[in-house]
Amino acid sequence: MAAKKASSSGQAWFCTTGLPTDVVIEVGDMSFHLHKFPLMSKSRKLHQLIADGEEDDEIEEVEEDFQHIALPDFPGGADIFEAAAKFCYGVKVEITACSVAALRCAAEYLEMTEEFAEENLVAKTERFLDQSVLRSSRDSVKALKSCENLHPMAEDLGLVQRFVDSITALASATADLSSLSGRAVATLWNGIDYGIRRKNGVRTPAIASAAAADSWFDDLATLGLPFYRRVISAMKDKDLSADVIECSLISYAKRSIPGLSRSNRHQTNANTAAATSASHPMPSETEQKELLETIINNLPHSNEKISSCSSGQVTTRFLFGLLRTANILRASEDSRTVLERKIASHLEHATLDDLLMPSYSYLVETLYDVDCVERILSYFLEELEATAATEDSAKDGSEEGLQMCNDENKLLMAGKLMDLFLSETASDANLKPDKFCDLALALPAMARVFDDGLYRSVDVYLKAHPRISDEERERVCRVMDYQKLTLEACTHAAQNERLPLQAVVQVLFFEQLQLRRAIAGTLMATEASEHEEESTLASTTNERRERSAWKAPSAIRENQVLRLDMDSMRSRVKGLERECSVLRKAIERMDRRAAASSRGMLVRRLGCKFSTQVCVSHHRSVVAPRKSHRTTTEMN
Repeated sequence: MAAKKASSSGQAWFCTTGLPTDVVIEVGDMSFHLHKFPLMSKSRKLHQLIADGEEDDEIEEVEEDFQHIALPDFPGGADIFEAAAKFCYGVKVEITACSVAALRCAAEYLEMTEEFAEENLVAKTERFLDQSVLRSSRDSVKALKSCENLHPMAEDLGLVQRFVDSITALASATADLSSLSGRAVATLWNGIDYGIRRKNGVRTPAIASAAAADSWFDDLATLGLPFYRRVISAMKDKDLSADVIECSLISYAKRSIPGLSRSNRHQTNANTAAATSASHPMPSETEQKELLETIINNLPHSNEKISSCSSGQVTTRFLFGLLRTANILRASEDSRTVLERKIASHLEHATLDDLLMPSYSYLVETLYDVDCVERILSYFLEELEATAATEDSAKDGSEEGLQMCNDENKLLMAGKLMDLFLSETASDANLKPDKFCDLALALPAMARVFDDGLYRSVDVYLKAHPRISDEERERVCRVMDYQKLTLEACTHAAQNERLPLQAVVQVLFFEQLQLRRAIAGTLMATEASEHEEESTLASTTNERRERSAWKAPSAIRENQVLRLDMDSMRSRVKGLERECSVLRKAIERMDRRAAASSRGMLVRRLGCKFSTQVCVSHHRSVVAPRKSHRTTTEMN
């Protein structure tokens, strides 16, 4: 039918019907050597141009038997004009989802309507749109993508809006995400469907549902930002499910923002990466910033449930990736606040690697962005308070109890996460004591069952900052609650030379209290066991007495073990009392050598509110009775 060959002005397309051509139509760099009659029979515009001859400004006589027509603004370029020309010659033209919009615009440009000729190109393309493209969300996305190069004609013909409406309507009508994808169809102009069949001629949509949903989101991610923004806006206007919107936003962000999914790069081979970079050039920094803010502003609010996507739950790691990118691109403060609040609402899913965000500001000296973490914690506490207030007024007692338990679990998980973050950032030489204390005290006391993790962070900080003043050292240690330290932590702290003397004394005191409580509890348990055994022996029958006789040796052995444990605890208490006595005598010797005013300053520095006599142990007594200072001095 046709052949192409090079010419001096570019490319030339010749019709090989055997008849000499009598018109040359130039579209872009391509010159089409055609015949007048087939073109004039289908296109009103070409009929008028050819009939007008030299009177039309667009026609220029090249030779005696040739007319030259230039179509500089032809929609779709030379390839689409070639398809339109073949249609004029009666050749069957393949119409696909990617070419139907351009062919529709070309038919409108050439005025190939039904009024001019029956079964014309406008009717063919409209029929294909209604019967195939607009019934499939995937094909609608492909057709919408092709409209990016057809402005403004595609917009004037209403094609863009029709594709957007089709996408949103199909997505809204489909509750199952797996069925959002339409079957890929390649259809001839006469409506013949030669879509790919499954094995044995049976289609298996259930097997391919997950892949279909992923493919639909990937297709939507190929749109340019203006069209994609229109699709998302239309979805939100129709109150589409947050699952669809959020999954689409994630897919679009991962495809369009460089470096956002670095962890998945090893899964893509070099050929795929090269093809992706060739088809999707790197956007500029301004385009990336605009794209990022569009994605952030369209994310569901923080109080909405996390969606479930085909690739898994919307993780906090992805949100932290958006936040890092927003910091690098210096996105607006509102966009970063939206992200921080979104992260705060799902902080229980975060990990230490997520919180370790590098600081990109020249004004911040710390290695990691601790200010951002502090803001996220404040938003986290605000949401917990708001949730608690809402649940108190809206739910009954049982549901309120479940919600309180859920909030407590979130708070405990946040406390563990913050202890890990503090331990990691405490070694930063540029982290000031005030900032460290603010981070440590950002969460309430109920966020930590034990303060061992906080003690570890304090120890790391004191080790990394040996030159801080004694006052700052004491302020750093005051973030801990010594009563919430375990015996292992107390033992380590009592021998820690980096802790100030006041902290060591308080650790020893509370360690003694813990040991005394443990001993008292053991004694009470032993007495209760003995009393229960006596009452049981007195009230049971002869048969129970016989069974008790069999159990007596084991009970005696258990009592012996308990007494041995109690003796061990007593020896430990005595050892601690001796250490406390030595420490007390050393303090008294320092007091005797110093002046009266120095003694007062030392007492204020230690801040000990208890008498040293509490270290003296009495049998079956948790805390010894207080005695006067004079009596204590005489005993010494």
